[in-house]
Amino acid sequence: MSDAQPYIPNMGDDTWDERYRGSYRVELKIWWREVDRALLFLILALMAIGTAAVAAASPASAHRLSTAATQLPELYFYWAHLRWQALGLVIMLGVSLLTRDNARRIGILLALAMFALLMLVPLIGHEVNGAKRWLKFGMTLQPSEFLKPGFAVALAWILSVRLRDPNLPVMWIATGALIAVGSLLMLQPNLGGTILFCGVWFVLALLSGVPVQRLGLVVAAAVGLLTMAYFWYDTAHNRINDFLGGGSAFDQVDLAQRTLLAGGWTGSGLWLGIRKMTLPEAHTDYIFSVIGEEFGLIMCGVIVALYLAIVARVLVRLADEDDLFTLLAGAGLVTLIGGQAFINIMVNLQLFPSKGMTLPLVSYGGSSTIAICLTAGLLLAITRRNPFLTRETPGLRQLLFGKGDVQ
Repeated sequence: MSDAQPYIPNMGDDTWDERYRGSYRVELKIWWREVDRALLFLILALMAIGTAAVAAASPASAHRLSTAATQLPELYFYWAHLRWQALGLVIMLGVSLLTRDNARRIGILLALAMFALLMLVPLIGHEVNGAKRWLKFGMTLQPSEFLKPGFAVALAWILSVRLRDPNLPVMWIATGALIAVGSLLMLQPNLGGTILFCGVWFVLALLSGVPVQRLGLVVAAAVGLLTMAYFWYDTAHNRINDFLGGGSAFDQVDLAQRTLLAGGWTGSGLWLGIRKMTLPEAHTDYIFSVIGEEFGLIMCGVIVALYLAIVARVLVRLADEDDLFTLLAGAGLVTLIGGQAFINIMVNLQLFPSKGMTLPLVSYGGSSTIAICLTAGLLLAITRRNPFLTRETPGLRQLLFGKGDVQ
């Protein structure tokens, strides 16, 4: 028996083929072992809350958007949201199965494709409420929503290239990409989206080791541009004036704050809210206020805690990561989710000018729901980790507290 040859399974063997060759069960087991299940649970919890929130807001929006010719059912947006959420959930889980390399490739291709479409928006875009942000190709598409995750991943890849060639001017390339995207967004106009893209750039530049002095100059330039926007950009001028002046009883931000506080700590109960009926965009931009009226300020606090938990969980996951691209991409994607949530909640609290930005994973939306689920899927894919793999480098801690520079 000592000279017996080891058994090599025949590739045509049904048992071998079933168990090892392209087995979906094996892939799912690997995914379940490597995916951040805590992060997945937090994302699903927010989506579940969003389902209930859209059900609460749907009657108000359906009543407001109904006409004499067309009467929308009270739960019109709720049933539509369920369909979008189901599609988004499939996309999120499907994307989370990707390897990091494939997630990077998908993100870069997505950025290039959406940037090309973004250039078409000023030319053939569809205008809604004075903003030209959508394209109509049989279905309505908002390229800037899908550009967000692609931009974060592509920017992370550009900045991570410095490890292979420190002489490449990666910072200038990244800044040029931001200026190009920001210029196209301001043509729509979309000041809120521009601020969010700038936030992602700032976080990734900071983590890449850009000297604080250089970032200070960039921040000063951004303040200067915002000042120019106030004087020469009518939408920004009017919204900032309304914000600084405290608004009026008929101002949408003031209505949102009144609606938010109307339910007290425990809320008035599902479909028992009254103020939401006068609130514009109750199912999208101001859904946080609807949650406050019908489910109470305690539930609003739970939602804020969930967003903070998502950000904290990703940072903990990245703390000992030794791959620069993974560090930057994960940080950029979670900045998108946390930053957009922060802006939306601040608007509802009347602490920030109105931005026309949805509450991620909660608000109703077509493009926005699919795009945020795609963002979450890329985040889950990039933060996947073999639990048996040990890390010997300080990862994010080194970037935050160590020294580094970017050309």
